[in-house]
Amino acid sequence: MRGALALKQATESDVVAIAKLRAAVAHHLTSTFGHGHWSAPGTENGVRLDLGKPGLFVARRGRRLIATLRLSTKKPWAIDPTYFTDIGLPLYLTNMAVQPELQRSGIGRGCLEEAVRIARDWPAGAIRLDAYDAEAGAGGFYARCGFREVGRVVYRSVPLVYYERLV
Repeated sequence: MRGALALKQATESDVVAIAKLRAAVAHHLTSTFGHGHWSAPGTENGVRLDLGKPGLFVARRGRRLIATLRLSTKKPWAIDPTYFTDIGLPLYLTNMAVQPELQRSGIGRGCLEEAVRIARDWPAGAIRLDAYDAEAGAGGFYARCGFREVGRVVYRSVPLVYYERLV
């Protein structure tokens, strides 16, 4: 990846592109690893729900949307906070997606570094997330990007790994 990656707050004009990106990633994971919890494609309605809350970001290369993620102060349903460091304000990373053909090019790492910068400015003490404990999960990627594993759980029959990065 050349140059710094910038995450910008998503707008209504990004809804269709974000939904298409999430659907492309779900299709790619399903094609590669078979059907699983990762197979549900994003919808425009789901993106609009995310857009109604602060913290939905996009990255572009030129005019093309190449990545998206959401940072939120609201704990996702599958996160058990007892596994994490006791800090004042955590942010939760959800719905990260990078165009499938651009994965493994540094874009995801750049998005996470930019998310850390945003978290410091928020200000937040950590970024937390869960990843599927399966071949399709991105746990190894998060670990290589400075997140540490803090626990493993099964939530509603879905094996998850919790990760955290103090900021």
